[in-house]
Amino acid sequence: MSNHPVVPENLAKPAKTYKWYFEDFIPGHVIELGQRQVSEAEIITFATAFDPQPFHIDKEAASDSIFGGVIASGWHTCGMIMRMVVDGFLNDSTSMGSPGVDEVRWILPVRPGDTLSVSAETLDSRPSTSKLDRGVVFTMWRAVNQDGKLVCTIKGMGMFGRRPE
Repeated sequence: MSNHPVVPENLAKPAKTYKWYFEDFIPGHVIELGQRQVSEAEIITFATAFDPQPFHIDKEAASDSIFGGVIASGWHTCGMIMRMVVDGFLNDSTSMGSPGVDEVRWILPVRPGDTLSVSAETLDSRPSTSKLDRGVVFTMWRAVNQDGKLVCTIKGMGMFGRRPE
């Protein structure tokens, strides 16, 4: 027999605390999400599976294209940005998902060897009028390359839980 007290299984665990609640997303605030270098191998691997256009997967065909070489699929760029957003703040937030993205812009091609820096700017935030435990945050995610040139923007919204009282 153990000397440890028996804790009933039905006792609620303490609520997890997060760094980012709805109230923390103030219009104008920018979260810097770090950097990520892009390799030719990952560009070709992603595109082969999801966007097999010649300028994404074939070095020779890409060199004869308007791009002059292999470039990342725009969807690959979005995926890399999403990974950085998840690692940068969503995993430590009260995120409840997203009702959608309003706008994606691929401004410049992402090339092998590019280093992307990503930021997330809060454009607006609104508490829900029907569900008092949450609010909607409107954001603009921006990716720039190592030369500081804007390569992609994603404008959308996310739902976040409010800070417990």
